[in-house]
Amino acid sequence: MINISIHKNKKGQLNGFRFEGHAGYAESGSDIVCAAVSALVITTMNSIEHFTSDTFEYQENEEDGMMDFKIVSTLSERSELLLGSLILGLQGIEEEYGHKYIKINNKE
Repeated sequence: MINISIHKNKKGQLNGFRFEGHAGYAESGSDIVCAAVSALVITTMNSIEHFTSDTFEYQENEEDGMMDFKIVSTLSERSELLLGSLILGLQGIEEEYGHKYIKINNKE
């Protein structure tokens, strides 16, 4: 299962996320849940890097299926929108495939 924790800043604004695990929907290379999550996450991170001047910290461990992303500068409206869009997409995957494969948790 992919566990997703949402990072929020002191103002309660979404400013990052942490993913751990693998969906286990299908074999590696054929897992559409992992592919969908990866596409959303990579597009969001690339968009924040390309379309904003926000600075962020990022860690990854592919073997464990861990990604941790957090904006460390003042959060721009664009980044807030992009992160909100990511969560909306992830919620859609969670609703479609269920908590057996993906679970989103809120975190301060």
